Amino acid sequence: MPGKYPSTSSPPRRTHFLWWCAAVICAIITVAVIITGVVVFVGYLVMHPRIPIIRVVDAHLDRFQYDVGGVLVTQVNIVVRSENDNTKAHASFSDFGLVLVFQETMVIARLVADPYEVSKNDSVDFYFPAASQPIPLNPEQMQAVDSYLKQDRVRFDLKGSVRCRWRIGLLGSVRFWSHLNCQLLFHPSNGTYIPTPCTSKAK
Repeated sequence: MPGKYPSTSSPPRRTHFLWWCAAVICAIITVAVIITGVVVFVGYLVMHPRIPIIRVVDAHLDRFQYDVGGVLVTQVNIVVRSENDNTKAHASFSDFGLVLVFQETMVIARLVADPYEVSKNDSVDFYFPAASQPIPLNPEQMQAVDSYLKQDRVRFDLKGSVRCRWRIGLLGSVRFWSHLNCQLLFHPSNGTYIPTPCTSKAK
């Protein structure tokens, strides 16, 4: 009769205490991320934050003339407004830099401003007298200027960017670049500005 042998199976291994700790920490982190996402989403719906912008609100062509030698001299006064429509957040602007261009290649002036802030639901206006140095024109450019004067309509390009930052309550701060690229139209006969949409876009 065959003898009986004692069982050699080992007892089930227990999960190490460190693994349990890791699992608990992962669960806590997951719950925290979900709660944070819900808070941010609800806060966004409640506050409806609006992106601060810059835009041209007024301008005037003070001078636009060239002599028989084909040298152009011009000056444009431009009013650029920084708007912060958020009722619960201040906005900060920095790295403000715009370029006023004529005939797509001739830089008339560079418009810059030191870092500044705009209060909640407020705006700040900057007045820029953009005057050019005497600009020698080639024959083709002189013909274009003659055409502008006859049509009583001249165009400048205004392009550049500004860095914006604003804080949305407890949700943290938001930073982005706001870019401006538009045309400014005038009547050379009296310097009147022809209003056209000129507002920055965030990127």
